[in-house]
Amino acid sequence: MKKGSNDVYCHIPSAYEERMRHFSRGGAMISTTPERQGAPLEVTPSVATQDRVPLAALLALAMAGFLTILTEALPAGLLPQIAHDLSVSEVMVGQLVTIYAIGSLVAAIPLVTVTQHWRRRPLLLIAIAGFAIANIVTTVSTDYVLTMVARFVAGVSAGLLWALLAGYAARMVPEHRKGRAIAIAMVGIPLALALGIPAGTLLGTVVGWRLCFAIMSLLALLLIIWIRVKLPDFAGQANGGQVSLSDVFTIPGVRPILFVVLTFVLAHNILYTYIAPFLAIARMHERTDLVLLIFGAASLLGIWVIGVMIDRHLRMLTLASTCLFALAALGLHLASNDPALIYGAVAIWGLGFGGAATLFQTALAQAANDAPDVAQSMLVTVWNLAIAGGGVIGGLLLDQFGAGSFAPALLVLLLAAFVMIWFSRRRGFPTSTA
Repeated sequence: MKKGSNDVYCHIPSAYEERMRHFSRGGAMISTTPERQGAPLEVTPSVATQDRVPLAALLALAMAGFLTILTEALPAGLLPQIAHDLSVSEVMVGQLVTIYAIGSLVAAIPLVTVTQHWRRRPLLLIAIAGFAIANIVTTVSTDYVLTMVARFVAGVSAGLLWALLAGYAARMVPEHRKGRAIAIAMVGIPLALALGIPAGTLLGTVVGWRLCFAIMSLLALLLIIWIRVKLPDFAGQANGGQVSLSDVFTIPGVRPILFVVLTFVLAHNILYTYIAPFLAIARMHERTDLVLLIFGAASLLGIWVIGVMIDRHLRMLTLASTCLFALAALGLHLASNDPALIYGAVAIWGLGFGGAATLFQTALAQAANDAPDVAQSMLVTVWNLAIAGGGVIGGLLLDQFGAGSFAPALLVLLLAAFVMIWFSRRRGFPTSTA
């Protein structure tokens, strides 16, 4: 363009070029006071545009998380029906959850590593399609082995999806809104735990477990359309720009975060996996459903609080969540036969745990910088190791010492997590800056 012409040109800061192409239409502010006569007008993004959170797109990611948790855990609520239909024992049906976790565990790091250069939206759609296919096969299968294969495929899809969600959410917003975006994307987890699984269990009891999996397949297909319409596409790593697993693992801050994930989630799963025998001590095993409902509702509150505050207070919130969980463990240990105290302790537990995934994923996304997906795949692996470890260690504690030994074990693990967070003030869980 020639100097002094009537043409108007646009300048958008490079940090937002890709995001603003999708989200800033109609959000520009035009300067009408050029410094000199004849100077071209400059169009820059308004503050409101830069702060805008693409809610519809983030809720699509939340729906993906909801579907993942529901697919993973629903067989546990429908054990008798599935066992009868497939002519196997309930213990064998329980392995449908185990094989799902194994699929996530073994697939997350390799898949994310080899697909670093792929565009993000097609990769996310492949993961969702994996759920649709796996749940369709589960719906129609009458063979236990085929059902196990389908569940493994679903687990592989989950490993890929969990590695993508946090990084995807973070790329849709400015730097100072990453924590809130990840919190919105993670809201599907407590929703699935608090509402989805109880509702799915009730529906499966009334109309049959196969219809539940058919509905989940339909949800996956609808989600594919939602993602295709509402989510922006992002480029993967450029050729030659891929990072290795060892490179990411040695980034300052990554290892402390992974250690905290391991200890915190291990403590959670020791208690969550064996909550029924723990409640039996207080003669409350018949109220397990109510206890888990209270836990889920408190988790929703926890993730809301963290979503509001995380961008400024990530370190403080992580320390507070760990302390709340420790307080809940101590309360459950001391509550003895008092149902009111147990319900209160469970609510504190849910409040502390609800936003944990958001805190850890946000911290890891910040620490990993340009390699968020590879880092998140490591988190997925560690998280699933903690789930498996919770089942094994909790079972050993239960057999050898009884459910009363859970609280001391939890407190040791949470103390280790707290100490690591406390001493990671420079890298990993740094003092927050506005």
